[in-house]
Amino acid sequence: MAKEMTQGIILSLGSVNADFQVRVDQKIGETTTVLARDFRRLSGGKAANVAYLASKLGAPASIIARVGDDDLSLQALGALKEMAIDLRHVEKVQGATTGFSMIMVPADGKKNIMLSTNANDAWEESDHQKVRVAIAEAPEGSVLVVDYEIPAFIVEVAIKAAHEKGFSIVLDPSPPVRVNKALFFMVDYIVPDASEAEGLTGSRATSAEEGKKAALKLLQDGVRHAIIKLEDGGCVIANAEIILHVPPVEVEVVDTTGAGDAFAGALAVAILEKRTLKDMACFAVAASHAAVTAYGSQPAYPARERLEELFDQISAKVKKLHAK
Repeated sequence: MAKEMTQGIILSLGSVNADFQVRVDQKIGETTTVLARDFRRLSGGKAANVAYLASKLGAPASIIARVGDDDLSLQALGALKEMAIDLRHVEKVQGATTGFSMIMVPADGKKNIMLSTNANDAWEESDHQKVRVAIAEAPEGSVLVVDYEIPAFIVEVAIKAAHEKGFSIVLDPSPPVRVNKALFFMVDYIVPDASEAEGLTGSRATSAEEGKKAALKLLQDGVRHAIIKLEDGGCVIANAEIILHVPPVEVEVVDTTGAGDAFAGALAVAILEKRTLKDMACFAVAASHAAVTAYGSQPAYPARERLEELFDQISAKVKKLHAK
């Protein structure tokens, strides 16, 4: 059952894409031409996926983003409109192409993505005020989820504006090369995967111990809660008081596309629901687990009943870790 939420909403700022997805039976790079099947055209992008999952779990969501003035924007926004997500702050950029990704999913489900950011990077310096207004209009108790698949200066504006309003801030540091660590003191939750953690801290999260090492480094850099998504599907979450390891449970991996975005979206919902730190982490891991069990990102996102089933299994396995 959904827990009682605050009056806040989830503000999702970042990429919105048209996804073109196929399954492949050969390893990418083995031959010049790779035969594919199961072609799908979907809505995607980090901001879109976060808002979609949040809305599916019953949380009000609003997207702040840019798309092109082309036919791809209809694909990118179609599923979001069907979910009645607030798109007032999604602007069509004249003459720009909507961001798109080409996703190849091999037999093991571990996707390969080629991303063309296009309109996602078509922000101007004059857009500062539009971002501030979108955040200022949001009700108290809202949560900002932001990624770096948009220009870094827009991320900075959003983080500062949300911090001034007292909103919780969830940062998806992808790609890590764009991340400004000077903003970390304003970040409540950072959610890097193993490779992003390595880019930010030098420690790749190949194990709970390595995840702990990366999390502690991010705490030293200023974030309040560091959540490292481990390669096995679990996570390590740390703050100044406690370090927890959330191990994975066994699920059939069909397609990992969008699993990290499901993690961020579920985390944001758990923050709105004022769950405990342990429950936040388990809720997010449950969402990413469910997301990998079906093909596609948004079409694979779970209903709350399925998520809560996995949550119960996962929460029973949580362990405390020692700082040293």
